[in-house]
Amino acid sequence: MDVTTLLVDALSRIPGAVGEAIEDLDVDALGWRPAPDANPIGWLVWHLTRVQDAQIAPLAGVEEIWTRDGWADRFDVPAGTNTHGYGWTPEQVGQLQVRSVKLLLDHLAVVNARCRELVAAFSPADLDRVVDESWSPPVTAGVRLVSVVDDVAQHTGQVGYVRGLYDQRER
Repeated sequence: MDVTTLLVDALSRIPGAVGEAIEDLDVDALGWRPAPDANPIGWLVWHLTRVQDAQIAPLAGVEEIWTRDGWADRFDVPAGTNTHGYGWTPEQVGQLQVRSVKLLLDHLAVVNARCRELVAAFSPADLDRVVDESWSPPVTAGVRLVSVVDDVAQHTGQVGYVRGLYDQRER
């Protein structure tokens, strides 16, 4: 198995795991926080989708789906924040209002499919290309992709965990 096949396989597991965790939730559940500073399910799914798009599209030299296909207009991103969620305060996280599970899952499906397509096209030379020299050693595209898979998998696990807490509340 080559590396891109392995990375594509890892990315392909995300939509199913997320879908199983959220498919029957309502808008209130998407915004529920187990603690005042905790990330709600809706924000986590939005963020893990944005991470894929915001990290992989630039590696491939293409525009993010977020802007290309108008997804930015479908989400209410708080004023004064970036469009991927890194570094947001708990207050900013709470301001992102997700309108529906369908919106989240549609966005995830489109972004994840495109990211898998882009990653599948990377050659070994593409994966060895240095994309960030500010680290020691410098970060290659392959290392960045591993970081994306790791980050997205962690957030997917958080979605499942928060869902479990949501289901157990007030029992």
